[in-house]
Amino acid sequence: MKKKIGTVKTLLDALPFIKQFNGEIVVIKYGGSAQTSPTLKEKFAQDVLLLYLIGIRPVIVHGGGKRITEMLDKLQIETEFIDGQRVTTDEVMEIVEMVLSGGINKEITALLNHFGAKAIGVSGKDSNFIEASPFENGKLGRVGVVDKIDSKVIYKLLEEKFIPVIAPIGSGSELGDLGYNINADYTASAVAKEIGAKKVLFLTDTVGVLNSEGELIHSLNVDEVEKLKKDKTIYGGMIPKVNACLEAVKGGVEKAHIVDGRVEHSILLEILTSDGIGTEFTK
Repeated sequence: MKKKIGTVKTLLDALPFIKQFNGEIVVIKYGGSAQTSPTLKEKFAQDVLLLYLIGIRPVIVHGGGKRITEMLDKLQIETEFIDGQRVTTDEVMEIVEMVLSGGINKEITALLNHFGAKAIGVSGKDSNFIEASPFENGKLGRVGVVDKIDSKVIYKLLEEKFIPVIAPIGSGSELGDLGYNINADYTASAVAKEIGAKKVLFLTDTVGVLNSEGELIHSLNVDEVEKLKKDKTIYGGMIPKVNACLEAVKGGVEKAHIVDGRVEHSILLEILTSDGIGTEFTK
């Protein structure tokens, strides 16, 4: 009986958040261990399905850098990174699209549908809904930056009760253009801004932003982040994720979160509990 009462209490604790977020759009950047561990894949699908069933409208943006590297190694195609971003030649771009759009995107879509969701996979090339151009005048080849997002495409899918699963590939302006490989964090941020998301969550392989003593910082605003960048508390691979969070909140998203995707049901813990997990960013 105590266990049953505890279950009811948990549901009641979540009730205010269910009411608060009912009908709202939540963008989830899906990557890291959560995308590769079989157990975490299931937990992710269950979390997204529950959000969907209680009236929250999830939009998924995924990465896939590890899988791309594995495929390039298998094909004996050399790859290099500059400032944490993959230099993307035309040859590499074909592999990127094959892995992201033809492989990972369809796997995530099939996973969500298996658990009873109504998911549909798209890339930015579909209906040209993500238009991109070369990063720093082509410094990294076909690495791109988002120029424009046609929000009507996503709204239409949401109206039809679909969960959009987006591969971060941008369309170019030329006929027959191979397109652009866009950082998934920045894609998620740009999508969240354009469609008026309430929240954007970045599932990563870290607990969040840590202070100089290695302790989790639960909440940060724009000014506090700039100070932590200057004193090198925020550095390296955390910088692009933090920048993506800042871009989102500056663009009108209420809150952005860096969440540990290695924790089972991390999405539900962040959205439907008062304590949450990870680091939240506000304007």
